[in-house]
Amino acid sequence: MTDSGKSIWPNGDQTNTLLVAARSGDQQAVSQLLEKHRGAVRRLVELRLDRKVQRRVDVSDVVQEVMFEASGRLDRYLQDPAMAFHLWIRQIAWDRIIDTYRRHRVSAKRNMDREQPISAPQGADQSTLDFVAHLRDPALTPAAAATQAEMARCVEAAIDRLPEQDREVILMRHYEHLSNLEIAEALGLNPPAASMRYLRALRRLRQLLADPAADSIADNESEA
Repeated sequence: MTDSGKSIWPNGDQTNTLLVAARSGDQQAVSQLLEKHRGAVRRLVELRLDRKVQRRVDVSDVVQEVMFEASGRLDRYLQDPAMAFHLWIRQIAWDRIIDTYRRHRVSAKRNMDREQPISAPQGADQSTLDFVAHLRDPALTPAAAATQAEMARCVEAAIDRLPEQDREVILMRHYEHLSNLEIAEALGLNPPAASMRYLRALRRLRQLLADPAADSIADNESEA
């Protein structure tokens, strides 16, 4: 199954050209490479950082921290690239998102053991509306399919109720618009296992949408 949405990450061919130049010591290429990914990093932070934390933290500051760390680690990456560049900088951003969440929610003395650090984007943005179109199915209740906006709210609420692994793969696929191969690489899975995880998560999401009153589905199936 292919998601028709456009990836938030820059064109891979252009990135590869800049990587080649950066490896040869071209400092302008290094600057261009990092700056080219700044917008995508910002979008990731906006999408994935808890909304309550975003009211306390300037997203631009988080992005700047990510870019500073990426700059300091870039030489090591260029010597031994373990994954595609956008997945590498995405991992730095993801670690910073988790760290920012922990620092600010702990400082607020919230019980993190009972909270989800990362929730579904809210506000029926285009990614959510595209996902609504992808999910809309005759099996869904008429009430759930009444309007796009209402369905978007239902989808966001259902995503938040998914087990963490299911929620993560849904957001990677339909909000970041990563391919199955990219998800597999980012999660350290082989592609068939990543595909099975996604399909299982999608099935569980459909179950929650079909029965909104049901309890959150426990993640007790064995991993592929």
